[in-house]
Amino acid sequence: MSYGQVKDLPAAEFKRYCGVQPQTFQKMVEVVSNHLHKKRRVLGRPTKLSVEDQVLMTLEYWREYRTFFHLATNWGLHESSVWRTIRRVEDILTKSRAFKLPGKKKLQPADHQIEFIVVDLAETPVERPKKSNSLTTAAKRSGPR
Repeated sequence: MSYGQVKDLPAAEFKRYCGVQPQTFQKMVEVVSNHLHKKRRVLGRPTKLSVEDQVLMTLEYWREYRTFFHLATNWGLHESSVWRTIRRVEDILTKSRAFKLPGKKKLQPADHQIEFIVVDLAETPVERPKKSNSLTTAAKRSGPR
């Protein structure tokens, strides 16, 4: 599904589809397009996908964790092109530092005190081979003395 089909969805459904609000998506597109315009390539073929589609494909990969093969067949590209596009968009968004997740403590605030912790320390026997002289000395006995 291309960005042209997704952009008309209501905000709640847009977030359900790609995992971010439409405003956040537009900021991501701005960051990626600004970076790509600065690094305008003279050589090589232009990309088949627009910047919006590249960001949407990356968000689909993050959200659904589909294989590159499935994304390639869905978007009409080769697997290596999908990998290269996702890698490029990830690197641009990471280096921009415009989008940052809060730390672990911020993601899971403790709204209650932990009173006790239960740990299961039941021991289970481990089967180990028995040592016997008959098994270890058979090779020694069969050899010449």
